[in-house]
Amino acid sequence: MRYFDQSIGIGNLLKSMKVFAFVSFIMLLSSCQKEEKEIQITADDYHKAVDKITEVMVHDIFSPPVASRIYNYSNIAAYEVISQEGEDYKTLSNQLHELRSIPAIDTTKSVNHKLAALVAYLEVGKSLLFSEDRVEVYRDSLYNSWQLQNEKMFNDSKEYGLKVAEHIKTWYATDNYAQTRTMPKFSVNTEDPSRWQPTPPDYMDGIEPHWRKIRPSIIDSSSQFKPARYPDFSLEKDTPFYKELMETYEVGNLIKEEGEKSEKLEIAQFWDCNPYVSTHKGHLMFATKKITPGAHWIGICKIACKKTNSDFAKTVFAYTKTSIAIADAFISCWDEKYRSNLIRPETLINQHIDENWTPVLQTPPFPEYTSGHSVVSGAASTVLTNIFGDNFDFEDDTELQYGLPVRSFASFNQAADEAAISRLYGGIHYRAAIDLGLDQGRSLGDFVVGKLKMNILTSEVVSAN
Repeated sequence: MRYFDQSIGIGNLLKSMKVFAFVSFIMLLSSCQKEEKEIQITADDYHKAVDKITEVMVHDIFSPPVASRIYNYSNIAAYEVISQEGEDYKTLSNQLHELRSIPAIDTTKSVNHKLAALVAYLEVGKSLLFSEDRVEVYRDSLYNSWQLQNEKMFNDSKEYGLKVAEHIKTWYATDNYAQTRTMPKFSVNTEDPSRWQPTPPDYMDGIEPHWRKIRPSIIDSSSQFKPARYPDFSLEKDTPFYKELMETYEVGNLIKEEGEKSEKLEIAQFWDCNPYVSTHKGHLMFATKKITPGAHWIGICKIACKKTNSDFAKTVFAYTKTSIAIADAFISCWDEKYRSNLIRPETLINQHIDENWTPVLQTPPFPEYTSGHSVVSGAASTVLTNIFGDNFDFEDDTELQYGLPVRSFASFNQAADEAAISRLYGGIHYRAAIDLGLDQGRSLGDFVVGKLKMNILTSEVVSAN
């Protein structure tokens, strides 16, 4: 009996070992399957990353030209990764000035292109901001999530994304930005009555007087789209220039008379996009921080992508092409601003018409001609029209976070027209700077559309499907 009982025990033990081996095999198989699972990245993940960079830019208070540079390089980094994924999108290497091919992907590794693109975007964006820690906290939360989903894919993709980011950082280091940080401040000409002077309330120095020296991405030079000349400076009452000065003055007075019910006031406030507005009350001074004009158009790009349900690659493509146009538009506009060096309406009105007059909006600290909003809006709207089509209606909720209502537009061009005229309503530009600035921006936008080859399709209109 003892022998018989022992044999039964050994049999049970063998069965148990078989069951254990089988369970272990299933667990191992399950583990392998989990390891091979694709990390899911969506277009919404990219929108959130762009929003995070925008949020930190607002916190750090970057000027409009500098902000455009941050969007430009960050999006290009992501796009170059996506261009390696298939045949739908062409690399920007050897299209953009001095940009060489990014490192090739190691095909023996499991690189997720979307994940690598996000890594590259956040790494380049972080490197161009002051508050890097704010991006790092957001980035690390993504890293932790991705690593839990598939550690090998995450590590391979992160490694490649960082390689691309380093490549783009090496490229942007040669655009002359660092050199312009040590160049002298702008010298104000106090003898010529037509030349720009610092404006209230802070009388700040002219911002980015050397921005024309920044290497453009696609246009041939900063002066390629030099606008037509504004009316000759004159304070004689029947001259074109004086009439434009009086128009700015009278429109401002009309808006103040209409008060809060004025649609012109609503338009001026909606498109203000001044990253730093200072308010003085007695001895107290406080600042309000908002997005830049370029950031507003990046927001419109997001709206268009979401409305068309654009996939990840098309979303990156749209942001990148728009960013290139915006960045080059600022270089073109600032080239003219510091060449013409034209005085602002507020200064002349206070000196010669009404010393107590103030504009609806705070006058930005740089010369008047041409209007930055007009140039940038003309360029961005032209590119977005090329991508998403004409008569693309949309609800612009970009300014909701700043307490401003949604505005509706029948097309990108209509939005650009309104953004441009808002500067007259705001009391900070003459008519010529607005109209000729729009022409300047749209000409530049047409050039970007014609020269930049990013999509293999003849028509680059993104499908709504």
